[in-house]
Amino acid sequence: MSQPTDLEQPTRPGAGSVMTADQSVKDRIAARLAEVGPALIGLSDSLHDYPELGWQEFRSSASVAGVLAAHGFTVEHPYLGLETAFRATFGTSDFTIGFLAEYDALPGLGHACGHNLISAMSVGGAIGLAAVADELGITVEVLGTPAEEGGGGKIELLERGAFTELDFALMAHPAPVDVAEAEPFAVTHWHVEYTGRAAHAAAYPERGINANDAFLVAQVALGLLRQQLPKTVRVHGVMTNGGEAPNAIPAKTEGRWYVRAESTDELLEVEKQVINCFEAGALATGASLSITPESKRYAEMRTDEEALESYRTNAIALGRNFDVDPVAATMNRASTDTGNVSQIVNAIHPYIGVGGEASNHQAAFAESCVGEEAERTLLDGATALAWTAADVSARRS
Repeated sequence: MSQPTDLEQPTRPGAGSVMTADQSVKDRIAARLAEVGPALIGLSDSLHDYPELGWQEFRSSASVAGVLAAHGFTVEHPYLGLETAFRATFGTSDFTIGFLAEYDALPGLGHACGHNLISAMSVGGAIGLAAVADELGITVEVLGTPAEEGGGGKIELLERGAFTELDFALMAHPAPVDVAEAEPFAVTHWHVEYTGRAAHAAAYPERGINANDAFLVAQVALGLLRQQLPKTVRVHGVMTNGGEAPNAIPAKTEGRWYVRAESTDELLEVEKQVINCFEAGALATGASLSITPESKRYAEMRTDEEALESYRTNAIALGRNFDVDPVAATMNRASTDTGNVSQIVNAIHPYIGVGGEASNHQAAFAESCVGEEAERTLLDGATALAWTAADVSARRS
C-alpha cells in the first residue's frame, strides 16, 4: 500500500457490521490478563519511574518489548531504522490486529500524559488476545511508537512502511474521565527562529537588530488574529530563547509554536495566517525569520464507529462510566499522530479515566498514573481493548 504524503488523505476500506465474540473467548482473555496483571503493573511503574523524552526512549522501548518477548511474541527492535521503535508479533494468520504502544514522556513533567499506562494497556491487550489468537484465526501485533509528544513517531513509521499490514489498530489513552471517541485537532509543530544583530543596548543601540522585538511583534499580531479565528482553531507556543543579557540587543530568539485545526484542510489555511504574523515581526524589525517543522502534520482522527461501539459496550461491562462532566471530558480533543494511522487503517483511540482532579500535562496527573486507581484503569483498559479486538475479528468477512 502506498503511503500518504504530508498533504494527501487516502481512502480506506469501510468497516463491516459488528459481531460480538463468544463470551467464552472473552472469559479466557480476562483470565489471561489476571495472570499477567502483576507484570503489567510492574512495567507501568518502571516506565513511570524512568521517564524518557521522544526519540530517547531507549530503556523504555526495551522494557516494553522485553515483556512481550517474555510472553511469546517475536520482536524486531530496533524497527525500520528507528532505534526506539519495535514490532512484536504473535501468530501467522492473514488478519492482523495491531495495538499501539507509546512511551515517551514530557520535558520537565515526566509521564504527565500517562504513556506508561498506554504501553501497559496495549501490552496487556495483546497478551490477552494472543491467548485466543489461534481460535480467532488472527495475528496479534504490537507496534512500539516513539516520540508522540510532538515528534510524529507514527508518521515516520508510516513513511517507512509500518502499519500497512494491519486490518485494525487500537490503543487507549489515560485522561481524567472516560471518553469513548477521540476527536483530535490536526496540528502543525514549528520551531520559529529570528536572527538579528547584537549590539550594546545603551552605547550602540542603533547598530542592533532586535530579534526579541521581532518575536514580540509576532505575538501581538497572533493575539489580534485570534479574534478572527474560528472556534475550531488553536494557536499557542512558548519562547525558548529570548536573548542573552539585558544590556545586549538580542541577536537570536527561538520558540516552539503549534497550530491546530479541525481538519488538515482547515489547518493548511490557518497556517498561512499564522506565518503572516511571524513575517510581520521580521518586517517590522529587519530580523530574518526561519520556520522549521518539528514533525510532519498530525491529521484528524477517522474512527471506526462500529469498533468504537464495541469498545464502549465492553468498557461499560467492566464498570466504566461514560456519563461524565463535559468540562472534564475534553482531553479527547488533544492532537495525536494516531490520526495519521487512522487515515489508512480502521482504528479507535478511546480515553480511559484515572480519576483525581488533575488533567493531562499537569505535574499532578503524572501521580494519577500510578497507584491503586491507575492499576484498575490499566487492567480495565487492557481487557476492554482485547475484548474489542476479539469483536472486530468476529466481524471480518
